[in-house]
Amino acid sequence: MSDNRAQEVHAKVGELYRAESRQVLATLIRLLGDFDTAEEALQEAFAVAAEQWPRDGVPANPRAWLVSTGRFKAIDGMRRRARYDASLNELARRIETTTSDPLEQTDEPIEDNRLRLIFTCCHPALSPEAQIPMTLREVCNLTTEEIARAFLTKPATIAQRIVRAKAKIRDARIPYEVPPAPELPERVEAVLRVMYLVFNEGYSASFGPSLTRVDLSREAIRLGRLLLQLLPDPEVMGLLALMLLHESRSQARTSASGDLVLLEQQDRLLWNRDLIREGIMLVERALASKRIGPYTLQAAIAAVHAEAPSAGETDWAQIVALYDLLMRAEPSPIIELNRAVAVAMRDGPAKGLELVDALLKRGELAQYHLTHATRADFCRRLNRKDEARVSYERALALAKQEPERRFLGKRLRELED
Repeated sequence: MSDNRAQEVHAKVGELYRAESRQVLATLIRLLGDFDTAEEALQEAFAVAAEQWPRDGVPANPRAWLVSTGRFKAIDGMRRRARYDASLNELARRIETTTSDPLEQTDEPIEDNRLRLIFTCCHPALSPEAQIPMTLREVCNLTTEEIARAFLTKPATIAQRIVRAKAKIRDARIPYEVPPAPELPERVEAVLRVMYLVFNEGYSASFGPSLTRVDLSREAIRLGRLLLQLLPDPEVMGLLALMLLHESRSQARTSASGDLVLLEQQDRLLWNRDLIREGIMLVERALASKRIGPYTLQAAIAAVHAEAPSAGETDWAQIVALYDLLMRAEPSPIIELNRAVAVAMRDGPAKGLELVDALLKRGELAQYHLTHATRADFCRRLNRKDEARVSYERALALAKQEPERRFLGKRLRELED
């Protein structure tokens, strides 16, 4: 194989790792029954691919090949180590005889492996503070350092939570499965919470060179559709609607150069009307159930934005009323901040500034860059330039995402001009 062809194949391996590694890992966890063994098998499978594919060519079904190779490598490794631990030989025999080779499988059940993995990470036996980091690590492939930055905590703390959660899953023999239908309602709240966080990380990345991580937002929507088939619950509808309505604006949120475009400045012709129609239909179904939860209320707010012909024609009074309901359903400083923006659009920036200052006075969201960016914008609109500058500088110091940093820097330069 020529050097150019070999480079193309190596690039393909890297592309597959970024796009498929979490799905391969999820399947290996199901087959092998252990997180650490599956992660080791994943790395070995990709190492073999990087060695063999430039010579033999890329297989017709790369994902199945990777799973099959990882499974074989894990079984082989257990047999090599069996001389020190006889139980590993029995485990290897059981895995080989009770699981089929992925290359022989032709379809995948609705309870696909990544949905199984989310339910496993969100098992009620695991502590809530471990569930989300575990999901972000295993399902989304975020590093421990990235998760720690998102939670404003130390990487060692996050790593410890993940290690303990894996040990709990192993020692308690927590099944790697979507639970039976009668158990779904009591388990779904935690799953919705992490699915919402996965989508948010994809829709607006916490850090990095890009505003979005499309792989995460699309995967969250795909899993949301699967979950709705399993459980047609109003809040499942609400979350899926919320994700669809936000995703409908994805093409308009950045410029050709990758810079941030604010909602009021977006070209609404770029909004995906098919996603909007589907999202609004789901919102209406969820509202009609009369069991209205926080995801449905957030989706209703997104629907008001989606239905407005222009930014100037947005029904801000309705949005504030929906935020009032949301604050009663799920009080949160983030929701309070978003409500302050809506109030400012309805009643003027002075009212919004008053609400944001009250938030900061309580010490809430003091380390959240969007709090200071919002305050800066209100001050800018009120022509309080010195205060705006201080708040923009604070927001810039806290922001981790490059498009947001460029936007804040631009605002600061505009104040100087």
